Amino acid sequence: MSFDLSLEEGRLLVKLARKAVEEYLKTGKRIPPPENIPEKLMQPCGVFVTINSVKGEEKELRGCIGLPYPTTPLAEAVIESAISSATQDPRFYPLSLEELDSVVFEVSVLTPPRLVEVENPSKYPSKIKVGVDGLIVERGFYKGLLLPQVPVEWGWNEEEFLCQCCLKAGLPPDCWLMKGTKVYKFQAIIFEEEAPKGEVRRKILI
Repeated sequence: MSFDLSLEEGRLLVKLARKAVEEYLKTGKRIPPPENIPEKLMQPCGVFVTINSVKGEEKELRGCIGLPYPTTPLAEAVIESAISSATQDPRFYPLSLEELDSVVFEVSVLTPPRLVEVENPSKYPSKIKVGVDGLIVERGFYKGLLLPQVPVEWGWNEEEFLCQCCLKAGLPPDCWLMKGTKVYKFQAIIFEEEAPKGEVRRKILI
């Protein structure tokens, strides 16, 4: 990955995600990126913001939305994705202000997705690596994305990862083996809060 981020830059992005959600839940307004933000964090970049509720040692998904392609300056993309993750994820009811003290924020900064080219679809599992790659499966109007941390958290191998990504797209699990299905891969730099409003660390998957 040619693009890298320091822990300090990651900390800034995670704090920005939390601040954006807090301000939006209080006032309904979107904050602008900080005026003194490093120029690097205003480069267009794909990003996902994941919100997990914390109960003891257990974490449970509470929202996850993002922009997979580098179409928006990174800091703006974090603000937009954080608010959407908190209020627009169709799988969950909107986050409340009271919940902010019991959730952790995770920011995944993505490399641009690249088409995985194979002569035979059965070779896809050998071209991706769990713990390194995230996936996008695309077929016609159907599209599903899973971040690199997902197969690690669920203990999937490469084939299961492909099948689950097809299901995420609303397709049959073996759809990656069919001619005409496109598979893209990307990597991510991930930063997360260790506890609600706590220290931020870089998340290493493998």
